[in-house]
Amino acid sequence: MSAAAVEHPHDGKLPSLLEVAAQLTEKLPGYRIEIIGGDLTVTPPADGPHADSLTDLTFAFAAAHGAETRVAQAMGVWLPDGPEDYAIPDLAVVDADYRDHLVADNCYDPVAFRMVLEVTSSNYATDLKTKVAAYAIAKIPVYVIIDRKKDRIHTLTEPFANEYRNHSVHAPGQRVTLPDSIGAEITLDVEAILAVARP
Repeated sequence: MSAAAVEHPHDGKLPSLLEVAAQLTEKLPGYRIEIIGGDLTVTPPADGPHADSLTDLTFAFAAAHGAETRVAQAMGVWLPDGPEDYAIPDLAVVDADYRDHLVADNCYDPVAFRMVLEVTSSNYATDLKTKVAAYAIAKIPVYVIIDRKKDRIHTLTEPFANEYRNHSVHAPGQRVTLPDSIGAEITLDVEAILAVARP
């Protein structure tokens, strides 16, 4: 068989990353597809403790779910560091008028985000490094990481360039009070959250 017989016809134009992401989303239901820093990231479905901890965290943020702010899981944020970049944080606190900030592909302008939160899973390095830079560039004021690998909670505030000026690490036995800028007084019990999140 000749090579010509197995080639697929095309018009010479490669698909955009957004088109590839849409194709993967169709082919891989349940996977999280993101474009961060111009790189396509594919994360398999998380385990049960990850999902369970997100439910507990949603309840912990109940005071932020009201007239001025809303708490949402898996809401896409359009990232300014690339023409097609977007991320899907596990949990976010957004302005109540977030619908007015839709950019494209079910992703919203980062100006509507007061906080993003990630519970680490198989994409550990992405949550601890890649997304730190991406969320800082997007000027999202607060980034919280539930670090299941090292058994701690990170809070990052004051985004500047591609990093956060303040990075606090909290161990089991401590309590974390988040900045009032998220729209409510939220204090997290580190051990209670990690106990549910541990694989």
